[in-house]
Amino acid sequence: MFILFFALWIILNGRITLELVLLGILIAAAVFLFAHFAFGYSIAGEGRILRHLPLAIWYLINLTVQIVIASLNVIAVIVNPSRKPDPVLVEFHSGLPTEFQNVVLANSITLTPGTVTVSLQGDHFTVHCLLPDYAKDLAESSFVKLLRRFTP
Repeated sequence: MFILFFALWIILNGRITLELVLLGILIAAAVFLFAHFAFGYSIAGEGRILRHLPLAIWYLINLTVQIVIASLNVIAVIVNPSRKPDPVLVEFHSGLPTEFQNVVLANSITLTPGTVTVSLQGDHFTVHCLLPDYAKDLAESSFVKLLRRFTP
């Protein structure tokens, strides 16, 4: 995080001089210490973030692919007069241990066209689906499988 603060300082100044580098080091250190004391930021937390970065990038790629696929499916329902929406509410337990993982899953479901997370309590989800097919295997979706790999 210190390196990020320092790089931001250099980028925003637009030039590199000895004075700016020394001042940037001091300011980046001050902001880093402020983040540590005011927000509980820690080096261990940064290590956890860096350790999960490849998995987070893979999750975002998967989310983007699922959004595109779901968008095409919803478009097919809209433009095809013989396919009528048949909305259903489905409830399931994700089995994810942390609140963070469950919130990410709820937001991922809502971002995917044709599904909306109506309620989230612990790991119990209520999801509105445009078609019953969209409700199949929500508890074992690719989102849930990837989120299980995140360790707190």
